[in-house]
Amino acid sequence: MKSRSSQLQNTLDLLVLRTLAGRGPLHGYAIVNHIQAVSDEELRVEEGSLYPALHRMESEGWVDAEWTVSETNRRVKLYRITAAGRKQLAREQESWERLSRAVGKVLRLA
Repeated sequence: MKSRSSQLQNTLDLLVLRTLAGRGPLHGYAIVNHIQAVSDEELRVEEGSLYPALHRMESEGWVDAEWTVSETNRRVKLYRITAAGRKQLAREQESWERLSRAVGKVLRLA
């Protein structure tokens, strides 16, 4: 069984990759806001978790990043999912669905 920190890391990867796949290129603040809004404020991703995860995903080749200027004339780093990131997203999503099904079975039968 995976460690708790590994599971949390994989869950954050899943959420970020899914957000980028569905919304297109975004900067970190927009990723955080999207996850929070879609989860009805139940999920909060802290900057201290997000940016190390984005840097790790960039080094894994799952996301690309480029500096640009936002609508408010601020420099921001936009993150975009790559083909390798889409493959990783599919793996993470399947793993999450397997885990969810297994937990659901235990909850129904316990």
